[in-house]
Amino acid sequence: MSQIPLPTRTIAGPTGLLRLATAGSVDDGKSTLVGRLLHDSKNVLADQWDAVERVSRERGFTGADLALLTDGLRAEREQGITIDVAYRYFSTGTRNFVLADCPGHVQYTRNTVTGASTSDVIIVLIDVRTGVVEQTRRHLAVAALLRVPHVIVVVNKIDLVNHDRGRFAEVDAQVRQFCDGLGIHQVHTLPVSALNGDNVVEKSDNTSWYEGPSLLELLGTLEPAITDADAPFRFSVQYVLRPQSAAIDQAHVEYRGLAGRVESGTVRPGDEVVVLPSGRRTRIAGIDTATAELESAGAGQSVALRLADDLDVARGDVVAGAEEPPEAVREVDAMVCWLAEVPLRSRQRVLFKHGSRTVPAIVTDLHGRLELSTLEPETADAFDLNDIGRISIRLSQPVPVEDYGKSRSGGSFILIDPQSGGTLAAGMAKLEKNGSGVAVPKLTIEWEI
Repeated sequence: MSQIPLPTRTIAGPTGLLRLATAGSVDDGKSTLVGRLLHDSKNVLADQWDAVERVSRERGFTGADLALLTDGLRAEREQGITIDVAYRYFSTGTRNFVLADCPGHVQYTRNTVTGASTSDVIIVLIDVRTGVVEQTRRHLAVAALLRVPHVIVVVNKIDLVNHDRGRFAEVDAQVRQFCDGLGIHQVHTLPVSALNGDNVVEKSDNTSWYEGPSLLELLGTLEPAITDADAPFRFSVQYVLRPQSAAIDQAHVEYRGLAGRVESGTVRPGDEVVVLPSGRRTRIAGIDTATAELESAGAGQSVALRLADDLDVARGDVVAGAEEPPEAVREVDAMVCWLAEVPLRSRQRVLFKHGSRTVPAIVTDLHGRLELSTLEPETADAFDLNDIGRISIRLSQPVPVEDYGKSRSGGSFILIDPQSGGTLAAGMAKLEKNGSGVAVPKLTIEWEI
């Protein structure tokens, strides 16, 4: 299978993997932009391009429909919309990218939350003719809530207003005013024509008044999210590796380890740790992978930890550094994005999933939802699909939840329907300390994102 060669021009800037997510309203051109980015950066397989050209001719297009490169579901191709998150991988020769092309329809905002939750950069598209609309505001609010490190707003279809500088300036002002209200104080805006390729990979002469970089050049200069390597050690237990039957090699019969992922920090044999929610302390006896024993493990690594003591540890427990362990709490205050068709109401029973631990919970209070047009809180008896608001939750068991502002992994959770098992909401915990040092929920509405 042949591949179009990479361009000889390289882009200066940081190296390493950068995770991207696209968002925007229906027909703003997200899939076309992604297709243009893949095509013009020479990341499309030759036979894949042939298939795109063939399907485009069959549909009566005079040129290739670039959206076909990302709209992989049959329903997406038939309806001409993006339904599910489509992940694409590409490279510039100096760094690698993982791009999540998220749906624009308001019905699929939950998919945008999914795609943006692990991204270093979110690219929000705006049709230059319509400017900032409700779905734009919703996607920018989600980016702010999730604390996506870099926000890029692509003002698309600039060719349809004859590359007018004044119109771009008007949309740019709308974007910056709204982002300021959300607490997003650094946002990049670019005039782009995804259809024609203006300012996507190469700077365009059609917008000679624009002095900034092209989209790909900008992406080449952005740093990934700050890793959690220097944060306190956190390890989420996914599976307990217990002693096996005597039929297995005797050297492995007594092996007992905790399999999971290092969410933040670094751990070494001999380190003192605490297992939560029990609060029992011990030391790390060893760190293993499937092929070797390690001297240390850092954020993002999946390993098995051996403890010096035989403690009662189960799936969902958290192993944390003994110096700065989180507190296991039963009351959580949070911002949530409601993702279900059925409204959320006070006193509703849910399942609270934090890491690999799931416990029954009850929503004790709805403090209010965010009015996207004014960025002001408003009272609400219920949250409807795609509402963003603040709630309080009481958990049936203590869970080591952390403030999302300090730890994205430790402060994020989802709410699940106990009957259907469907996802109800994505949440970001907000905790503070009272005079006694106990974590309690804030009972006043603060809309600082």
